[in-house]
Amino acid sequence: MAAQQNLAGPSDSDTSSVSDQSVSSRSVNRSLRVAEKERRKNKAGDPYVVALKYFSDVEAGTPVYGNDEVEKNMVLVEKVAYSKGLSPEAISVMLEFGMSLRMGTSLCARVLKCLIPASVVPQEAVVRAVVWLGVGKLPISTQVLFIKWVLTIFDLIDAKDQLRAIYGFIFSFVTEENLCPFICHLLYLLTRKESVRVFRVRKLLELQSKLGRQPFLLHLLSLYKVFCPELVTLSIPSRMKSGFRNHNSTWKSALIGVQKRNGSQVALSNNPAFTIKDKTNSRKRKHYHLELPALSSVVNKEAQTEPSSSRKLLPLVQLHSFAQLLENMHRIELPAQMGSLLGSSLPLQYLDFVQDESALLRLNFWLGYALHEEFLFCGDGGALQTSEEALQFLNKLLSTQHFLQEGFSSSEAFLYKFLAVWDGSLLRPQILGLLSNVPVVPSSQIGRLLFEPLMQLFFTSSMFFKCGLMECLNNMLLKWLTWHSVYALEDDLDISLNSHTSINMTLSGFKDSVMELVDFAGRLSSVGLQLEGCHSLFLSFVLDFYETVCDMFLKYGLPLVVMPPPGVFYPAMCATDPVSVDRLAYIMYRYKVNLTSAKSQEKLTEQAFHISRETFREFNHYIVVMVNCLWNSKMFQPGMGVQLGEELLLKSNVPQYWTSFDLIHHPAFMSYAVDFHQKCWPGTKDMDLNSIKHSKPWSWYLEYLFTQGYDGLKQFVQSNISWQLTAGDGRGDSRSTQQT
Repeated sequence: MAAQQNLAGPSDSDTSSVSDQSVSSRSVNRSLRVAEKERRKNKAGDPYVVALKYFSDVEAGTPVYGNDEVEKNMVLVEKVAYSKGLSPEAISVMLEFGMSLRMGTSLCARVLKCLIPASVVPQEAVVRAVVWLGVGKLPISTQVLFIKWVLTIFDLIDAKDQLRAIYGFIFSFVTEENLCPFICHLLYLLTRKESVRVFRVRKLLELQSKLGRQPFLLHLLSLYKVFCPELVTLSIPSRMKSGFRNHNSTWKSALIGVQKRNGSQVALSNNPAFTIKDKTNSRKRKHYHLELPALSSVVNKEAQTEPSSSRKLLPLVQLHSFAQLLENMHRIELPAQMGSLLGSSLPLQYLDFVQDESALLRLNFWLGYALHEEFLFCGDGGALQTSEEALQFLNKLLSTQHFLQEGFSSSEAFLYKFLAVWDGSLLRPQILGLLSNVPVVPSSQIGRLLFEPLMQLFFTSSMFFKCGLMECLNNMLLKWLTWHSVYALEDDLDISLNSHTSINMTLSGFKDSVMELVDFAGRLSSVGLQLEGCHSLFLSFVLDFYETVCDMFLKYGLPLVVMPPPGVFYPAMCATDPVSVDRLAYIMYRYKVNLTSAKSQEKLTEQAFHISRETFREFNHYIVVMVNCLWNSKMFQPGMGVQLGEELLLKSNVPQYWTSFDLIHHPAFMSYAVDFHQKCWPGTKDMDLNSIKHSKPWSWYLEYLFTQGYDGLKQFVQSNISWQLTAGDGRGDSRSTQQT
């Protein structure tokens, strides 16, 4: 029965419940409709809404003077604009009203001044307002005011595609002299690679010839040169203020105030033109130019999806392996900002492989601008000394140059200017690292560009700077010699110094530059050793340099032999540490090998280079001095290079002073002689080091020294000294072998 009742239909109680729910739902809907109707009624009666409706519907030709209604509505809009900001709909209404000049020109400037957006600005409204510029009715002052407003709120425009679509229309206003600075600024913000055209470059160059080298024209041309360096042949000066002038700080202040009251932040970019300087913290400066841009694509994605595309480009950002790079080498698309290449190895490999001249020009231009702006023309005093951005930027640049095995022309030009103002301590490792990558400088300019500023820094800086500079000069020489050995042509004497440029130098010119560098390093080394008391650390860097110099002919194929100056040779020979003496012996051994090889080639072929007799004379003199000093115990003898008066030597009370620098009594080897004597004669109380000079002990002592790792000394002795053992206890006939 119960089942039948349920099947028959709902009970009375159920029907009552459904009815109650229906009544409740209708009641709620009625309440919502009433609330919405009331809201609309209140909104329609809102004076601000009424004011916007008035400006939207007002007819053209309505008089302004004596019109109390327009004044009342204008005051209401201004009040809301400066307190809460205008909504996108209100911006559209007021901008259309002002630019269309429905009530004449008197209200247009007032309307523009109160256009403070609360959130975003509709792009369509800005485009329509730009079109009104072409009507020709707006006064030039009002046009300037409008462009200033667009520049101020540029980052708040909800989209930019339509503005870029009318790029040519906006560009046509550059011919107006009063508008030109602001139009150039707007174009600078809108420019993309596809915007750069030959006729636009010509027009800007024509304006420059008429107006002079104005900063706003140079900035726009510099951006054109970044995208298309082949179209802009103008030399852009490096010393330009960054960004454009900030004309609209009052608008910006009002905008920031509105956004703060609304509890939101102004989403503006890092454009320097939009920055309001804080005078209380003017020394803190953000290094915008030192931030490496992200690796991004410049290809129109919609165009790439079209089937008619003849060659689909692949952005570098989409490559993740070297294999992908090789597969797509023919259709690689370079990024929009060439500075992004510094942060990735794959793009650098592509750049090094294809050797694209335009890409290198773009990269050099961007890099030069960043270096000059942040290190030469910045006004933040000593802020760079603690700048982490500057340190990271230079380290990234150094790693890039090491990866490419060559420097950039822009960093080279920057260094020549920076050395004149450098204190020698600011970012020293990075600056010296960049300096070591400088390509070959002509001998006629190398003194002015490099030697003069470096010499002043050398004599006024610490020993650690002197060591760093010697290491820098050694690395510079190594790079120069490597470039010669790699890029020298076999058929003639012209050599290409840089694989990415057309700079050529004759072999004689290259030799002159290398000669100047070696002579300069020799002068610094001689004076530096005197100033630092022949410090072992500095002497080590000096000997590093001459280890490179002594092998220039055989190792790098450069027909040039330059001997070290006496100010380097004698301090190294009389050094107190055995490593320096051993390294000097190795250097002299390599000099002999190089000179012997050059001399043999000179006899065999007529085209071999000629070595001056002065070089052979100087080398032979050094060899005789070393043999007589270390082997024959003939120090301080006439003609030995290091001479002291006989009376002064006698007053020193040093017995047998002529033996003071042989292999037994030399300050660098005396500890080895003492140790050897104790091992040979362990029971002897009185130590007589001269006993080592007997034939058998002397041979054992030499073997003992050679087993200590002094291979340079061993090679020098074996190649320059021969002796015959006699029946007595002496060493016999000790003499220098055949001289070169």
